[in-house]
Amino acid sequence: MRDKYGVANDPYCWPGTSVLRNKLDIHDEAVLADAEAEFAAVALEHIEIEAPPFDLDYLRHLHEQLFCDVYEWAGEIRSIDLSKGTTRFCTSHRIAPEADKVMRALGRVDLLQTPRNTAIGHIAECFGELNVVHPFREGNGRTLRLFFEHFLVLHGYAVDWRKVEHHGWISACIAAVECNYAPLEAIFEGCIDTLPEDR
Repeated sequence: MRDKYGVANDPYCWPGTSVLRNKLDIHDEAVLADAEAEFAAVALEHIEIEAPPFDLDYLRHLHEQLFCDVYEWAGEIRSIDLSKGTTRFCTSHRIAPEADKVMRALGRVDLLQTPRNTAIGHIAECFGELNVVHPFREGNGRTLRLFFEHFLVLHGYAVDWRKVEHHGWISACIAAVECNYAPLEAIFEGCIDTLPEDR
């Protein structure tokens, strides 16, 4: 069986399977997915926003907190190359420099002093680029959404992921691989609001 990333002989998986090695000793893919989601949901309740910088170490720490109860490698940069469908993610040896480049760009724009459409476009492009970097073997989407949620809150914005429809989100992330950020911009336009000022 091939896993969703199409990686043969994946060292992250139990031998001869597409099921990721895990601390729970689960060997069924669907059962593992459910357990992973449950553990991450519990962990999410205890994760607090930390001080900047919003860099790769911040992202790694979020991933570790979300998945440390399930995977030994939580918070570690993947050591293999991945592809999913027709999408090839960043090669493993380029993850750190490419992530650092995007994160530096992310922090260069003062979101509250920038017109909303420009700010949304900037966020969409940086999200799309970091998604292509895909630093971890699994859990990239959840970690990136949390990372951007923290970043946005500290820059005066709130994001409500409940407003995002799953299939539209997947399509928008795929479009961003080809540098078409318009679908992500449309999604972020609908789920990101400016935080109300203290009264």
